Amino acid sequence: MKTVSIVVPCYNEEENVVPLSEAIIQEFEKKLPEYNYEIIFIDNDSKDRTREYIRGLCEKNPRIRAIFNAKNFGQFNSPYYGLLQATGDCAILMAADFQDPVEMIRPFVDGWEEGYKIVIGIKTKSKESKIMYFLRSCYYRMIKKLSDVEQIEHFTGFGLYDKKFIQVLQNLDDPTPFLRGIVAELGFRRKEVEYTQPQRRAGKTSNNFYRLFDAAMLSVTSYTKVGLRIATLLGMFSSVVSILIAIVYLVMKLIYWDRFAAGMAPVLIGMFVLGSIQLFFIGLIGEYVLSINARTMRRPLVVEEERINFPEREEVADDRGSAKGD
Repeated sequence: MKTVSIVVPCYNEEENVVPLSEAIIQEFEKKLPEYNYEIIFIDNDSKDRTREYIRGLCEKNPRIRAIFNAKNFGQFNSPYYGLLQATGDCAILMAADFQDPVEMIRPFVDGWEEGYKIVIGIKTKSKESKIMYFLRSCYYRMIKKLSDVEQIEHFTGFGLYDKKFIQVLQNLDDPTPFLRGIVAELGFRRKEVEYTQPQRRAGKTSNNFYRLFDAAMLSVTSYTKVGLRIATLLGMFSSVVSILIAIVYLVMKLIYWDRFAAGMAPVLIGMFVLGSIQLFFIGLIGEYVLSINARTMRRPLVVEEERINFPEREEVADDRGSAKGD
């Protein structure tokens, strides 16, 4: 009997983890009785009662497993590391807030049985804020146009991944992984399944402007170099224009000394324009440097504080994935 691993990253999801586990188990019992399952909750240092509820689930069902991170390691590292710990023939990554529908498990598995190593969900509609959906659409289109490799619009990471692809993830040795880009760049032939994203069932999203900006910058610095190219070209253009303006201004000042003797406005305007351009691109270059710095520091994806219900052989951490807490 094949085993399907369900990986669920959590952060302050006390109202959702129990109903979600029940919904997943019910889905397997009714629609996938021919498959075994494991549910892996990886908690990113929740501050509410999420861990307490997960412990209770693990006590009642040995096929429900848990990894408790020592601290919050971010919205990308924790899900990625959870996938690496899956022991099934394939793994499905889904959010804990019910915005990734449980009903998609069956279509994902069907696509996998057709021979696809990757089956992903693509949002065609969303019941979230229309403004947010529009902004996300603009972001995906921008990244798709700027990226050096193919990018997938409205793909959040929700999908099924065969164990062969998970082996690829294990061999990447990337301390700042961006799963959405990795699937597009290095993934096997994939199947895309469309769905409508429902609203969050309960609780409050942890996404804010900083987290969304962090996601955007990670995709930009990982899969585009257009920012640096624009900075170089615009810098060259600005330099040429500045020199020409300086020459013209000097000539005009020599010819019309009386009119230009006190005329500092063009110089000040030019300084402010060039200064603002320089600051913007220094910040952009800094984002690339920050990304390089994170990769060269070779830190683990997460540090585990505790894991529950994993087989004994799984107690040895992946060499590059995690450091063990006491």
